[in-house]
Amino acid sequence: MSPTLVSRIDASVLKAIAPTPPSKKAATQRAIITAFGEMLPELLTLIECTTPLRIAHFLAQVAHESDGFCTLEEYASGAAYEGRADLGNVRPGDGVRYKGRGPIQLTGRTNYRAFTVWMRKIDPTCPDFEAKPELVATSPWAGWAAAFFWERNNINTRAADLDDLIKATKIVNGGRNGLEDRRRYLAKAKTAIATLTADQLSGVQLFPVLRRGMEGEAIEQLQRALAAAGYYHLSIDGDFGPGTEGALRSYQGDTGLTVDGIAGQKAFASLQDFWPKEV
Repeated sequence: MSPTLVSRIDASVLKAIAPTPPSKKAATQRAIITAFGEMLPELLTLIECTTPLRIAHFLAQVAHESDGFCTLEEYASGAAYEGRADLGNVRPGDGVRYKGRGPIQLTGRTNYRAFTVWMRKIDPTCPDFEAKPELVATSPWAGWAAAFFWERNNINTRAADLDDLIKATKIVNGGRNGLEDRRRYLAKAKTAIATLTADQLSGVQLFPVLRRGMEGEAIEQLQRALAAAGYYHLSIDGDFGPGTEGALRSYQGDTGLTVDGIAGQKAFASLQDFWPKEV
């Protein structure tokens, strides 16, 4: 994927994904989105998170872990991690001291130490995060911590490239915690990214708005795309009937688009990975 896409992943994309926060969290959310958004092109390029799928999975995970970009520090005390040798928490108080921080909730003494080593290859003057773990909840280190965790755990190839949300969630969280919330964020991220790349779709911009009752080659292409996405199971006949409309509505609902059964530019953009190659 061209670097052009990465350069467009910024605060505006985060805003499109983020939920409306409670009023008491609104200012914090704005600050996090602004600071993190400014860093994203550099971070994503560094960790080779540059394809639509990789970016979408990264954004889905950080959106959930940061409570919709409302916090850079775990709400819980961290006491639950006390004595967790697998996290490197071998000293009294390590659980609280090395609680989850950053948009992906970096947790445990071992991860804080490894983050310092990784970060000093980029910026030799960066702090010692094992000694000052609280800094991981501040900008710019919070953003770098998310990039570190993603790269260190090879999430691009282990999960994102496979479009495997469950595997990505297990790597990030150790289980399936918040899976449905992450799934919603992933759908929103895919839609936001697809909208950005809509102008790169070959031929799609030439299609009219498609709706029930229409016929022709454009409808056939839409049916093929919906079939490839797993939503259309009838014959490819170029007739926009109830079956095509139902498949489109289901797809729209699952991907965060307006459910109106009408295929416009956003629907085409969202379906880009499934669009017939000849288009």
